[in-house]
Amino acid sequence: MSKRPLQLGKPTALPASPDQAQLDRVPNPHPDTNYVARFTAPEFTTLCPITGQPDFAHLVIDYVPGKWLVESKSLKLYLASFRNHGGFHEDCTVGIGKELQKLLKPRWLRIGGYWYPRGGIPIDVFWQAGRLPAGVWVPDQGVAPYRGRG
Repeated sequence: MSKRPLQLGKPTALPASPDQAQLDRVPNPHPDTNYVARFTAPEFTTLCPITGQPDFAHLVIDYVPGKWLVESKSLKLYLASFRNHGGFHEDCTVGIGKELQKLLKPRWLRIGGYWYPRGGIPIDVFWQAGRLPAGVWVPDQGVAPYRGRG
């Protein structure tokens, strides 16, 4: 976590790249309780590092917080910073998961990257860290595998 003040509650410019983005965390008001927090980004955009063409994904991030929550405005700005960033599907998905893991140190975290086809092949990427605590209900991510037009 940066020592800079939170971005929450003030105008904030869109970061030019993920390296320039600031992810913020805030204290979890229920650190003694296991529960799942979910963020869904159905219009995630990045660029192919080879062709520069846009790539699109539906990201679903689930985590069981410990002491920290990710502050949602900073997460939105961080994810939006990928729109001009060149990265393979696997790098973007796993990299986002690892950044959140490092920042939050959650009890459990998973990210599903459901990528739209490029070159006729959809690529779905999944990454997980930690063990899901016993008794925690985690709903299905709710994104169907790519089926084309039918």
